[in-house]
Amino acid sequence: MYKVLTVEDKIRVPPVKFRMKVDNAVKSSLEDKWSGIIEKDLGVILSVISVDDIGEGKIIPGDGAIHYPVNFNLLVYRPDLHEIIKGNVIDVTEFGVFIRLGPVDGMIHVSQIMNDFVSYDQKNSVFMGRESKNVIKEGDIVKARIISVSMEGKQYKIGLTTRQPNLGALSWLDKAKKPAAKKKAPEKPKKKGKKRMSIKD
Repeated sequence: MYKVLTVEDKIRVPPVKFRMKVDNAVKSSLEDKWSGIIEKDLGVILSVISVDDIGEGKIIPGDGAIHYPVNFNLLVYRPDLHEIIKGNVIDVTEFGVFIRLGPVDGMIHVSQIMNDFVSYDQKNSVFMGRESKNVIKEGDIVKARIISVSMEGKQYKIGLTTRQPNLGALSWLDKAKKPAAKKKAPEKPKKKGKKRMSIKD
């Protein structure tokens, strides 16, 4: 889920940015520090949206930079447990399917693909259900549920499932929505009318 978070921090503005306006120098320094990192409690930091407040700058002895206390807003992506997501299949391997979820990737383990016996076609890189004939392949769009999240340092693991109702490749869901064709009842044979005979005198 994408979120906007307000954060307090002290930011170091180096001398090379002293020619910039203070607000621009502070925002640039915040972007250098925060953008593109993964924080366990925040998620994936995408960008610094705005700076709300800049306090009085201080110079620390032995450091030529200025340190400012600031309040600012971050755009983050935080995968939440049990969240329903939609993403693209970017890779299919014998142990599972990788899904692109905006700025990060998640994986559907082979055991979590569908409620069916699945077989892996290595030549074509697809999984197929034995009874359902449902197929999942690279390029498919899927709806999945997040069932595990681990974010430590620059490493993260996001586990997904498509085994629950109304989840899976959109092609499966479209197929499930189509009503089964109604079988036509066999037509009853038409009764032959009795021929009336007239006897002429």
